Amino acid sequence: MTEGNFVDYVKIHLTSGKGGKGSTHLRREKYIPKGGPDGGDGGRGGHIILQANKNMWTLYHLKFKRHYKAGHGGSGGKQTSTGADGDDIIIEVPLGTVVKNTDTDETLFEMTEHGEERIIAKGGKGGKGNAHFKSSTRQTPRFAQPGLDGEEVNITVELKVLADVGLVGFPNAGKSTLLSVVTAAKPKIANYEFTTLKPNLGIVTYRDHQTFVMADIPGIIEGAAEGKGLGHYFLRHIERNSTLLFLIPADADDIKKQYDILLDELKRYNPELLDKERLIAISKSDMLDEELKGELKAQLDKEFKDLPYLFISSVAQQGLTELKDQLWKMLNKDVEDK
Repeated sequence: MTEGNFVDYVKIHLTSGKGGKGSTHLRREKYIPKGGPDGGDGGRGGHIILQANKNMWTLYHLKFKRHYKAGHGGSGGKQTSTGADGDDIIIEVPLGTVVKNTDTDETLFEMTEHGEERIIAKGGKGGKGNAHFKSSTRQTPRFAQPGLDGEEVNITVELKVLADVGLVGFPNAGKSTLLSVVTAAKPKIANYEFTTLKPNLGIVTYRDHQTFVMADIPGIIEGAAEGKGLGHYFLRHIERNSTLLFLIPADADDIKKQYDILLDELKRYNPELLDKERLIAISKSDMLDEELKGELKAQLDKEFKDLPYLFISSVAQQGLTELKDQLWKMLNKDVEDK
């Protein structure tokens, strides 16, 4: 999937179908001149339904169609026959989709299970036919109910990527390169900031044919929590990851400071993110000789007392097996504890 095809934010307008009107038919047969009312009810208007599909990764299919209108219910007929229901519209969305009311910004629901369906706009109820209004004092009612109007709603559909490991780091920290080396993903790689403008997903193959999903999130810059740069458009993807892999280059001026800034951005965006498992990877470590690595290790042991860290190099293929081992252990911690 190319970067241009990854769409994670769409606003759409939905209109459900109007209910059909009830019938005012009076029974007229050859030998029953005054058969009375036998008008049927109108059919309900079509619903607009969202359905979760685990095989979808993007909202690209919603990008060019922003208006959806369900079918109207059919009118009631004679012999108390009910009109046909309006055609429903089913809109498929990927797992991890969050639906908000655009006008109020209220979060309505999240789609997290395959096959899950939610009616986002209910079809209008069909009107009752005149058969319902017959009584001892009104034996031939010549009126029926009109159908009710459908619902009209503006919604914002956001996608939060469902991945096991989220790569967190400043632009140009080497996240895309790491993803391309440990998975079959082919992210755009270049030596300038914001190469990655959309999340890239890759499947990491582990021992015994086991796998886990890694997501390369666009680089964080200071002020992202306030919407600076790419802001919330990529920070929301980190919410879905169960483990956060902080990638900091070995040639950074101050590794601890970079980590603190990244952590602060996540905290300001959503404090619950700090509850996730964290691992620090010092990337581009092939630039270090053994002496420099030893000095840096002594420094990091003091600064990251309770946090696991390791040295890796995507280009030189160093430390990647250890990285996979550590991530797998963290992802399956709950299973091993049982």
